[in-house]
Amino acid sequence: MKTLISIKADIDVKERAQEVARQIGIPLSTIINAYLKQFGREQRVDFALPLRPNKKTAKILRQADEDYKKGRNISPVFESAEDAIAYLHSQS
Repeated sequence: MKTLISIKADIDVKERAQEVARQIGIPLSTIINAYLKQFGREQRVDFALPLRPNKKTAKILRQADEDYKKGRNISPVFESAEDAIAYLHSQS
């Protein structure tokens, strides 16, 4: 047996959720039902935001990615810790 639930949601949240559901080919009601089942089963709610680096860290990551793509500032693979230490000493 089915029932109807009416909720209030921010319009942008609803529209974004509908768009993502459409993109993955699952009705939004199916997704909401899955969350409700999980909530009933586990009796908990998880809220998580994706981790985002601050501006300084993001700049460092972009630079590291660029360096990697251009083959710059990349150390060789080492067979042992001693080899790695010897490499580090040779770079100073």
